[in-house]
Amino acid sequence: MGASILTARNLSKVVSGAEGDLHILQALSLEVAAGDSLAIVGASGSGKSTLLGLLAGLDQPSEGDVTLAGQVLTDLNEDQRAQVRAGNVGFVFQSFQLLETLTALENVMLPLELHGRADARTQATQLLQRVGLGERLGHWPRQLSGGEQQRVALARAFAAEPAVLFADEPTGNLDTHTGQTITDLLFTLNRERGTTLVLVTHDERLAQRCRRWIRLEAGQLVATGAN
Repeated sequence: MGASILTARNLSKVVSGAEGDLHILQALSLEVAAGDSLAIVGASGSGKSTLLGLLAGLDQPSEGDVTLAGQVLTDLNEDQRAQVRAGNVGFVFQSFQLLETLTALENVMLPLELHGRADARTQATQLLQRVGLGERLGHWPRQLSGGEQQRVALARAFAAEPAVLFADEPTGNLDTHTGQTITDLLFTLNRERGTTLVLVTHDERLAQRCRRWIRLEAGQLVATGAN
C-alpha cells in the first residue's frame, strides 16, 4: 500500500430537528492508504452513507476534518471541494445514475471530455469493451439491464482514473449472480488501475473482498478488521 490518500479525524455530524439534536456520526477517525480497499458496514441508519458523503466532500462535518489527496476538504468552500473531487474522485451508486439522454458510450466519454481528453471516444470504447459491453456502445440506459447499467457506471467511474473510488451499495439493486459479476469487475479494475476503493455495503461477501473493513453502529465506529 502507498501513503495515506484519505484521512478523517474526529468526524461528527449533528443535525438539529424539532425534537433536538440528532447525532448521526460521533468522533470517528480513520485512515486509508493509496491503493487500499475499505468496506464500511453496518445496519441501515448506522451512518454509513453519511460517512461516505463526508469522506468524499459532498457534505461538511459538524466537527473534525477530512483530508483527501493532500487537500483538507473542511478548509475548502463548495466550489473548491468540487474541484478536488473532479481531479481525484469517482463514484458508483446503487441507482446507477446514468444520464438517460446519453448513450452508454457518451456516458463514459463525459468525464474524459470534462478532463479535456482528446482520445475520449477511444478510451471510453476500450473501457466499455473491458466490462463486456463492446456491443452496447450506442444503447440508451433504458435499453440496458440493471447489471449492464452498473457496468456502464463502473466504466464511467474508472474513466478519469480517479485516485479514490467511492461506491454506495454498488450491488444493492442487482441479483446475486449479477452482483457477483459487478464485484469481480470492481476489484479487477481496482488492481489494474491502483485505484483506492471505499465501499458502503450490506453485502458481507463484497465487504470480505476488501482488504479492510469498519463497522458502524448508531454513528459510532464499533469494530475494525482486515481480510
